[in-house]
Amino acid sequence: MNVLASPFESIEHAVIWLLLIFSVATWGLALLKGVQFGRLKSQDRRFHKQFWAASSLDSAAELATTQPGAAARVAQAGYAAIQVQEGSQQTDLAHSINHQDRLERALRQQIVRERRSLETGLAIVASIGSTSPFIGLFGTVWGIMSALKGISAAGSASLETVAGPIGAALVATGVGIAVAVPAVLVYNYFLRRLKLTAADLDDFAHDFYSLAQKNAFRVLLHPVLNKPAAGSQKVKEAS
Repeated sequence: MNVLASPFESIEHAVIWLLLIFSVATWGLALLKGVQFGRLKSQDRRFHKQFWAASSLDSAAELATTQPGAAARVAQAGYAAIQVQEGSQQTDLAHSINHQDRLERALRQQIVRERRSLETGLAIVASIGSTSPFIGLFGTVWGIMSALKGISAAGSASLETVAGPIGAALVATGVGIAVAVPAVLVYNYFLRRLKLTAADLDDFAHDFYSLAQKNAFRVLLHPVLNKPAAGSQKVKEAS
């Protein structure tokens, strides 16, 4: 059986072409996620270095909006939750909530948003890894059925007659396994990196909470906090 034959020639050819598309999607997503996680790691490392070098929580406020990365966005959400304007009285419902509760909710919600962003595409890889063997098996079963019909029509059941069509039908199962194994490995690898990144964000959120506690959960409103960084994701205020 010619694997590169037209996908419309038979069911097993269509199955093999579908599996090849799955393989391309797997490696494409692996490349995109690798770039995403690599860039995020570099951004967070640079932000952490500058953040912890600041003299106070107030002086580090500008970094949250001028630096990209997940950790910077978590910090920006934290600053937005506890910022106050000197000498002002804010009486709206959003600011009537205790600042300690607002900060905890804001940090938690932003970490969830970062997780959702990093999880994008992983469900597709997981689906490819779990379904490819069965799709390949379907192509094999269909191919064997077609081969048996041909053998029956030929009226010959010799080894030479049977081995060729049956062996060709088994190619679909082999391709399915070959597609599934990398997809499962890619999914597990990036799932682990996702958990490590989320753990790092949790650690930073705890540290930020401790610093805010020392400041009585108040930071003076900094003008730059109201200006989102160029090219950065919008950080929603906790509500």
